[in-house]
Amino acid sequence: MTEALFEDTRHPTGAPYVADESTTLRTFLDFHRATLLRQVADLDHDQLNRPFPPTTMTLAGLLKHMAYVEDIWFGVRLAGNSPVPPFDTAPWSDDKDWEFTSASEDDPETLCTLLRDAIARSNGLTDAAGSLDQIAAGTTRDGQSISLRWILVHMIEEYARHCGHADLMREAIDGKVDL
Repeated sequence: MTEALFEDTRHPTGAPYVADESTTLRTFLDFHRATLLRQVADLDHDQLNRPFPPTTMTLAGLLKHMAYVEDIWFGVRLAGNSPVPPFDTAPWSDDKDWEFTSASEDDPETLCTLLRDAIARSNGLTDAAGSLDQIAAGTTRDGQSISLRWILVHMIEEYARHCGHADLMREAIDGKVDL
């Protein structure tokens, strides 16, 4: 039985223990994307919009925020595209946290679809880039160049942080852990 443990070629995230850098980064990112979607599975509108003081953050807000983050980093910064709906017409000047505050107006399936569609676009843009060394069309706020490698690592960090939030919120909602 112990020998079988050593034959496992994948980490619990699904990432192979031995792989090229792109496969490793993308597998870890996909794991975190799937984790967030698992954490919100089967929750209704009220559950997704329940804040847990002292924060006003909600799972609905996290879903919309991550769809926005996917669009900004891959669509806008990497590819140089304009933001996609609904982010293109959002009243950012009135509400800098619009994606969080407006999420309460959206139903659960709309939010999950928004994130899934953003992920699919991001994956397509990553595939098209071809190399982790690809320099993004856009720059940082202070004008520095950004590589696709940096974007992938940043997205892993962003999802990991928010998946931790989602883990705590889901457990507080219905006691479910390790989804």
